[in-house]
Amino acid sequence: MTDEQRNDIVNYRIENAVDTLKEVLAHCESGYFNTAVNRLYYACYYAATALLVANCIETKSHDGVRQMLGKEFVLTGKIPVELGRFYSVAFSKRSAGDYEDFITHTRETVMELYPQAERFVECVKNLLGKN
Repeated sequence: MTDEQRNDIVNYRIENAVDTLKEVLAHCESGYFNTAVNRLYYACYYAATALLVANCIETKSHDGVRQMLGKEFVLTGKIPVELGRFYSVAFSKRSAGDYEDFITHTRETVMELYPQAERFVECVKNLLGKN
């Protein structure tokens, strides 16, 4: 991959992160809380993968993204520990809402997670110099 291609992917994923984060509140207002949690996680996932691509770190799965994010950015202090924990919580809640029976997220869950998702995306944007 060329530097130009890498930069295009990073920019595209950051745009997706920002746009997807905007979807969260609309789904929440419509009462689609599981979908809101899904979009919240994916906003963070797009940001996380942008950061990994920018740093030439390859992964093959969502769990791989979580592990490499922790290893390369949380453990090194580039991303605060609480945001690393949040990413894992968002991953778990998204997985539960998407794949487990009888899991119904609430407005309170979404509103608790949303500010953390905003901070996560902003943190990644700052690391990438995209603010």
